[in-house]
Amino acid sequence: MSRPELPAAAAVDAPRTDDTHVDDAAASVAPVLTDGVVTLRAHDLGDVDALLEQCTDPEMLRFTTVPHGYTREMAVDRVAQVRADWQQPGADRSWAIEWTPEGGSPRYAGTVDLRPGESPATASLGFALHPAARGHGLMARAVRLVARFAFDTRPWGVPVTRLHWRAVVGNWGSRRVAWSCGFTFHGSLPQTHVDPADRTGPALDAWHASLGPDDALAPGAPWVVPPVLDGDGIRLRPWRDDDGAALEPRGDDPQHWMPGRSVLSAATFATWLTVRRERMSLGQAVEWCVADASTDRALGSVVLFSRDGAIGDTAELGYQLNPGARGRGVATQAARLAVAYALRAEGDGGLGCGRLVAETAADNAASNRVLESAGFTVFGRERKVDRLADGSWGDGLHWELVPPTR
Repeated sequence: MSRPELPAAAAVDAPRTDDTHVDDAAASVAPVLTDGVVTLRAHDLGDVDALLEQCTDPEMLRFTTVPHGYTREMAVDRVAQVRADWQQPGADRSWAIEWTPEGGSPRYAGTVDLRPGESPATASLGFALHPAARGHGLMARAVRLVARFAFDTRPWGVPVTRLHWRAVVGNWGSRRVAWSCGFTFHGSLPQTHVDPADRTGPALDAWHASLGPDDALAPGAPWVVPPVLDGDGIRLRPWRDDDGAALEPRGDDPQHWMPGRSVLSAATFATWLTVRRERMSLGQAVEWCVADASTDRALGSVVLFSRDGAIGDTAELGYQLNPGARGRGVATQAARLAVAYALRAEGDGGLGCGRLVAETAADNAASNRVLESAGFTVFGRERKVDRLADGSWGDGLHWELVPPTR
């Protein structure tokens, strides 16, 4: 089936001027937007079969509110609806995403929607890719085109000044698109998204982020992927979803040795891991699982992190082990591997840090020995900062490591 004739491409990369706008009355058909790799155009009936495949994909059903039991007739109706919306003031503005795979011909790749917000000056994004189009960076390109359209024109009669994104917590593919396009993340809100698997059940937590017209359409910080580091019988590697099964009870550890929300526990591992992955997506941490080199079984955790924004010149070291992994040098070796990576120049694959710090309870002798062995020295002591089990107060130690070449 041939596609209906489309209007000429919009100049989305042209410099902004005060009189550059598209009012509702003029936007009766989706304008074509392209960056030379992806093309956004009006949906047509040639998209129906691919749209049906997209809307019955397991990932689509897992994270979006697309109706279960989606049919071809529903896809036909959807195409008609999104085309008609362009003729309605205040309605959604939707595009089909088209791309040409290497050695192939142009094909439907997904959809992206610009939706009116609480006021005409705000909008939100919705997007989904066909399974065959994933993994090529296409959606980030599409979102950048739509963002520029939203900011440089007047989709609902006034300029858009804030573009919002949200996704179910755990939808890392969607979050990566928002990150790639320079959205600022505002955290998560509990129970703010219907559960696609149980629409009458409790709502799910959702991530929220937004973008302004003067924001760069590029990542504001690196998305950290921990490198695999091997040494002396252990391996530092990224955490896996099934590593929680290897975690051991820590009930005998004094509570003041580590904040409760940071303690590894099988019961809270899923939430713990999500938080750590969120921090890495913001460039704020490098989180490793400390694993046995021969069995790959999780033994504990080691982390380099920043308390304020992305890791820069200074990073903080933290670590914890299963009780069964203690007393045989595992923490010391893990700390040394992490320290070496932190101090290694960025050009050589490290973080390029010039200073490392750490904090411990003064009475945590084993942890203090690990830091001493890794080359840290105490530079400060805080009096009475830890409430002990017997009601008394303990001191805290502040450590640092500055390479001699600094």
